[in-house]
Amino acid sequence: MKYIISLILLASFVSIIYGFSINEENLALSNKCIGFGTVGIFLVAMPLFLITVSKGKKMKDYMLTEENIRKMQGKEKETPDKQ
Repeated sequence: MKYIISLILLASFVSIIYGFSINEENLALSNKCIGFGTVGIFLVAMPLFLITVSKGKKMKDYMLTEENIRKMQGKEKETPDKQ
């Protein structure tokens, strides 16, 4: 999967560079190449990378809940009996 993501990223960068290099000769093709390269990076490669990296991780550990806020502050869970 790592190689597929790298290939998509490389192809997207090549498409963007090619689009900027032919900007003077063929404006319509240039804009298409730049657009497809951008879509390849942000709508294909980035989600694939995030799915691959986050596989097997608990989303609850990264959410800002009251329990996690107390852990960050170093406080124990307060109970109403301690008054």
